[in-house]
Amino acid sequence: MSTAAEAAPRWTLVIHGGAGVIERERLTKEDDAAIRAALARALDAGSAVLAMDGAAVDAVEAAVKVLEDDPHFNAGRGAVFTYEGANELDAAIMDGRDRSAGAVAGVTRTRHPVSLARAVKDASPHVLLMGKGADTFSAEQGLEQVDPSWFATPERRRQLEEFKARKTGGWFDVDMKYGTVGAVARDAAGHVAAATSTGGITGKRWGRVGDSPLIGAGTYADDRACAVSATGSGEFYIREGVAHEICARVRFAGEPLQQAAERVMAEVKALGGSGGVIVTGPNGEAVWTFNTSGMYRGSVVAGGDRKVAIYGDE
Repeated sequence: MSTAAEAAPRWTLVIHGGAGVIERERLTKEDDAAIRAALARALDAGSAVLAMDGAAVDAVEAAVKVLEDDPHFNAGRGAVFTYEGANELDAAIMDGRDRSAGAVAGVTRTRHPVSLARAVKDASPHVLLMGKGADTFSAEQGLEQVDPSWFATPERRRQLEEFKARKTGGWFDVDMKYGTVGAVARDAAGHVAAATSTGGITGKRWGRVGDSPLIGAGTYADDRACAVSATGSGEFYIREGVAHEICARVRFAGEPLQQAAERVMAEVKALGGSGGVIVTGPNGEAVWTFNTSGMYRGSVVAGGDRKVAIYGDE
């Protein structure tokens, strides 16, 4: 999908709530409606910032926070369980103006991991913090803390029990639901930003970390090219360097955003990976592509189109 007008819109926001085996027969009407409503709320939150000439980095944080609070998505409340029965959260945020970035992995007590990633970017000399240290930093920064039980939901626990019961020796959820959430934005000043947040994959072990908090893999933003947030089988996205690869194609080869995104996702598929990406650039295009049956997604541009979609044929 791409919506590019002859003149760049004043601002653009694109969001996702994960990709995978997402088909009509797998969702109840109630879940379908609730997911669309949550995506709409996230668009509202981000566009409210952009409409007031706010920064893209503020808009993507605002949008992702909404999705982190909704248990329909694998981020924040509603995150999947590790094999040991914990919720370990990863997030990243990046500002295309100066390529400043912050990320966290394996955090357990911050209500909004994307805001913790933002604090790492703004209030520390580092880019990526992990585990207990990141939790300590979060408390020191005064971010909202919750008991780890806040993130747990009965449905995610059921999914873990089902995963363990299969005893197939496999490493991943066979249903391939990558419920990572993310947002990319272009603001009225022409700057871009990206943010991504996830609970990882059901049954993950040994402190596994996917692509979402890795700058250049699941998250990247550069005013000279574009902003990207990814969702999918993280190991393949890390190997491909998906987010940076898309931006590099745009910056150095002059490829249109849609073409760059599709070519990189084709390479992910060739490696054996699946999922999707959302992209925007300095000209305000709203782009997404995915190689799964569906992706929770939405976009809005100033004074123009607004869309929320779930299935591949929308």
